Amino acid sequence: MELTWSEFERVEMRVGTILEANDFPEARKPAYQITVDFGSEIGIRKTSAQITLRYQKEDLISRQIVAVVNFPKKQIGKFMSECLVLGAVGESGDVILLAPDFKIENGLRIG
Repeated sequence: MELTWSEFERVEMRVGTILEANDFPEARKPAYQITVDFGSEIGIRKTSAQITLRYQKEDLISRQIVAVVNFPKKQIGKFMSECLVLGAVGESGDVILLAPDFKIENGLRIG
């Protein structure tokens, strides 16, 4: 199904820096709970991400990622997800995070 340009423009993809990454043992599939700084306009948001096959928690700290920040919050068990981290998903469910090539300002919009 094709999107209109105005529909695409409504999706707010922003750059953020991971501040924390913790195990999420309550998740049905292996995941981390992640805290991301999206700059002063958006602030700090939490999410969960099924990225444990490719990434170790300590390697995620200070890493910049791309996420959608204007989806409704989603309750995942006792945890409230406030954004959606984006990644390329392989056939086995292996996720490769989308990220800028260079360190840039948190909160910049992807377009």
